[in-house]
Amino acid sequence: MKPEAYELFKNADRETIVQKIKSELQTRNESPFWADKVVPFSRAILSALVPLREMNLLFTPEGKPVEQLTPELFLEWSDFLSLKILAFTLAKSNETGVLQRTAYAEEKAKAYKAIDLELLGAYLSRYSVNLEREDLDFPIANYNLHQGVSNVIKSLL
Repeated sequence: MKPEAYELFKNADRETIVQKIKSELQTRNESPFWADKVVPFSRAILSALVPLREMNLLFTPEGKPVEQLTPELFLEWSDFLSLKILAFTLAKSNETGVLQRTAYAEEKAKAYKAIDLELLGAYLSRYSVNLEREDLDFPIANYNLHQGVSNVIKSLL
C-alpha cells in the first residue's frame, strides 16, 4: 500500500478519498468500464465507513473492532457479500440506536448515531440485492463483477 493512502483513509472526508481513487483510475488509464463501477462502489462503502470512523466504531466484516480506517479495512469491505452485511448491520443499528453485530462493549456500541444508508442502499439495489430480506442471495454474476472491482481498487492503493 502507498503510505499516502493510509493518511488519506485515516483523515480525509468521503469525497476526497473518492476523488483520489478516481484520479488514480485516470492516471493508470483504466477502462471507463471500471471507472463506472469503482467510483460509485467506493462512494457507497465510504458513505458508511467514514461516519463509523468519526464515531470511533469501525469494525471488520466479522464484527471485530478496529481503531482506524485503513486501505486494508476498505478492501475487506469491498467484497460484495461484506458490503451487503454492512448494509444490514447498519440498518439494524439505525433501528435500535446501538451498533449491532460487533464485539464492541455495550457502552461503546451505544455511542452509535444513525448513518444515512441512501447511497449504500441505492448501490446495492442497482445490483439486485434485496434490501428487505437479508437471507436472499443476489445474482452470482454481480458477485463476480465486484471481485473485479475489488481487484482494480487493490491495484490502485
